[in-house]
Amino acid sequence: MLMDDLAWNPFEDLAAEQQEHLEAFQEQLLRFNQRVNLISPETEDEFRTRHLLHCLTLTVRDFPDGCTIVDWGTGGGLPAIPLAICHPEGTVVGVDSVGKKARAVRTLARRLGLETVYAWAGRAERWKGTAHYSVSRATAPLATLWRWHRRVAVPLGDAPGDDAWPPGLLALKGGDLSEEIADLRAEDPDVTVDWHPLDELLGANGFFGEKKIVVVRS
Repeated sequence: MLMDDLAWNPFEDLAAEQQEHLEAFQEQLLRFNQRVNLISPETEDEFRTRHLLHCLTLTVRDFPDGCTIVDWGTGGGLPAIPLAICHPEGTVVGVDSVGKKARAVRTLARRLGLETVYAWAGRAERWKGTAHYSVSRATAPLATLWRWHRRVAVPLGDAPGDDAWPPGLLALKGGDLSEEIADLRAEDPDVTVDWHPLDELLGANGFFGEKKIVVVRS
């Protein structure tokens, strides 16, 4: 996929320093991937599209300054680290059950000079922090993600602006989600679920053809 073909290109909205940080993150993560399996080796050549661009679709709307975002199943810091680069006025916590992945995120954040990124190793159900937003990419079913989010969610001090995401869960998902949404609503009948198809947002097919941002909120 060529970046010039995108209807909306999030890279173009970033400052030069942020773009440099993303490039450094890509370089560092691919080095780590030779020792620790953070992403599939088959996707390394398409890292900018399949990983960075995918995560940056979450920046189509803002996150309020001072908010805390928890990334469930952060893996190699995706989307935690790109979000921290794009929203330096917030705090991002990557949670992963695999200790070596959490350690990799800590090292990546330190090398990139990202003081607002933290990583915690352990099961999501045992994380003792709080957050205003939850994000996830291919980690768990919506009902499980929502359960994790509700346990740690705290209200924002001020209502977010019209250009910001409402507090809740933002999940990068693909394929037919009808069963996941049905299971979610069976567990929480009052939940609100919206989704944003990425092919409509980006104007591109292929990898993003069935992918979407699913927004879950109370």
